[in-house]
Amino acid sequence: MRRKSVLCNIAANVTQESNVLSSTRSFSTRRHFLNRLGFFSLMSSFPFSRLVFSSGAPVLASSPALPVTIPVVKNRAPLAPSVFHFLSLGSVRPSGWLKAQLRTQADGLSGHLDETWADVGPDSGWLGGKGESWERGPYYLDGLVPLAYLLNDARLKAKAQRYIDWTLDHQAPSGMIGPSTNDDWWPRFVILKALTQYQEFTGDSRVIPLMDKYLRYQLSQLPQKPLRDWSKFRWQDELLSVIWLYNRTGSSYLLELAQLLRKQGYDWMAQFADFRYTQRITAEYIKLEKGEGLKDLALATHGVNNGQAIKTGPVWSQVSGSGADRDAVLRMISELNKYHGLPNGMFSCDEHLAGLDPSQGSELCTVVEYMFSLEHSLAIVGDPSLGDRLEQLAFNALPGTFTDDMWAHQYNQEPNQVECSLHRKPWTTDGPESNLYGLEPNFGCCAANFHQGWPKFVASLFMLSGAQDDAAKDGLVAAVYAPCEVHTEVRGIAVHIVEETGYPFQGSVRFTVNPAAPVSFPLQFRIPAWAAGTTIHINGQSAPVSKPGSFATVERTWKAGDRVEIIFPMTPRISRWFHDSIAIERGPLVFSHNVGESWVKLRDRGMTADWQVYPTSQWNYALNVDADAPAKSITVSESEVGEGPFASRHTPVRLSVKARKLNDWRAEDGVANPLPQSPVVSDEPEETITLIPYAAAKLRITAFPKCKS
Repeated sequence: MRRKSVLCNIAANVTQESNVLSSTRSFSTRRHFLNRLGFFSLMSSFPFSRLVFSSGAPVLASSPALPVTIPVVKNRAPLAPSVFHFLSLGSVRPSGWLKAQLRTQADGLSGHLDETWADVGPDSGWLGGKGESWERGPYYLDGLVPLAYLLNDARLKAKAQRYIDWTLDHQAPSGMIGPSTNDDWWPRFVILKALTQYQEFTGDSRVIPLMDKYLRYQLSQLPQKPLRDWSKFRWQDELLSVIWLYNRTGSSYLLELAQLLRKQGYDWMAQFADFRYTQRITAEYIKLEKGEGLKDLALATHGVNNGQAIKTGPVWSQVSGSGADRDAVLRMISELNKYHGLPNGMFSCDEHLAGLDPSQGSELCTVVEYMFSLEHSLAIVGDPSLGDRLEQLAFNALPGTFTDDMWAHQYNQEPNQVECSLHRKPWTTDGPESNLYGLEPNFGCCAANFHQGWPKFVASLFMLSGAQDDAAKDGLVAAVYAPCEVHTEVRGIAVHIVEETGYPFQGSVRFTVNPAAPVSFPLQFRIPAWAAGTTIHINGQSAPVSKPGSFATVERTWKAGDRVEIIFPMTPRISRWFHDSIAIERGPLVFSHNVGESWVKLRDRGMTADWQVYPTSQWNYALNVDADAPAKSITVSESEVGEGPFASRHTPVRLSVKARKLNDWRAEDGVANPLPQSPVVSDEPEETITLIPYAAAKLRITAFPKCKS
């Protein structure tokens, strides 16, 4: 009887929510309401112990023994359909080394930042205090929420819940959310992203009414209080939340709001259609010393803004329906790579666009925002090259800017990073602490924002394919690769997939497909552009493989225990960079010469510290490799992939290569001078040096001069 009563209360809550929402411009359509009732009917089939409540909201408790599959929400008309669709948050869970990486993050700064950094501590404005009330609380929450729920970590969930509850319980009568001491639109963009994630993980019924009231308020205010500064250049981030809400309510005013955001926002597509920022941007160029750091010129060349902007075309194309908008992402990436590209997959931005020299840096905020842009662009556009780029960032640039225990990070990282010390060189507009490892070197935005990188990557590993309104054509997509488990529903059947792999360190990826009943659907696998010679076997039998840089599709009736094994040949290869320098790549990994390190503590910072790092070995090598057949001159050594594969002492793959010292290539003020033009001549004896994955080398050379043959 108690269970029946509880379920009746749930239905009553749904009815009450529907009545409230329908009173505000037809917020809830009949179809949406019936879908919600269907979901709660599904809930009624679970044991009562699975139902828990948070502030009156029915929530499914996490349990590995009885996973819950929630239907995927696709774009509703008139929004243009995406090629792929994100699975509901929580459908993909990390395992193996990836889960260990998230655990390291939780045990490091991410899990303790509020205990040691006042900006997100108990006096935060986003907890009702008098402290920092702008972007840092929302930034922190944007990564803390998915980290907490992917790890099912009660301690981290409780930390996140304090921010969530304060935000949900303190909405102003007007509809405004957040601290009253700050009325900037920009931090609200970020808190909306955090709230949408939280709602997907928990089903908290307070979120959608709050968002609806707030966005109606914003629509009424934007004509007289338009987007400016950061919000003007980051409007596409709020558009994601507007589309998220529209797909759940169908309220037409949200499409009006989308159009207004586009009208008031910066035209990123126009900037990259005629890209003019092809040189290193200096403080003098943007008139920083004259106080013009928030003028359009400075913000248009700001690294983080560009990282966030990469998704603008695809996200807006869902509203516009324009193929040109959808394809704009590829042009943006191409232009940034052509004029500011670095071997770690990033573009230089320290703080503004900085050219091609690999001694220039990239801001950590830009890394995680670029990843977020790629994740959404991949889902909307479906271009496999976006998955290639995403993996390059996730497996190189992201872990490459942290200490192994993730208790300290850099503001800027460099591919050619020979010292981390108090020098103003080489930064375009940043300060002398920029590449120290610490709590908040140079500026605290990265300390607040880095947390989203790994958790959101997990959510992008698998996606759903299929028509907008025809679930009978749905399939699954292995979009990027890492060890994980998937629990979802395809064509009405629950499907569980286990992905076992040492990727990106090893080339074998094994999938076990376990549908609850036999079900026919296509399973697509991304074949990276570098992966010539890939093989696929289904239950031991060879299957056709598409060409590199495409998706291979296996369509069959899947039965419990079906096995798919993919072998990606990881042959070392050479890429060319600044002054015809070369970098060595293998699979999605970039390799670096590991320079000896001496860590010197600069200061204690609560539970962590700020560190300078000085070289203890020579780094100025030119590689002596056969550019036409690099595999012949590079020896590969593999070992078991453990839980800390990005630590230099544990790295599971190493390369040995011939090299000669280049004595004329030196450092000034702790920074490697620009690479000499290759090929170079050296009279020094030939040596064999070891290269390790980029992220494992905290001091490193990644782009090398090439010896003349």
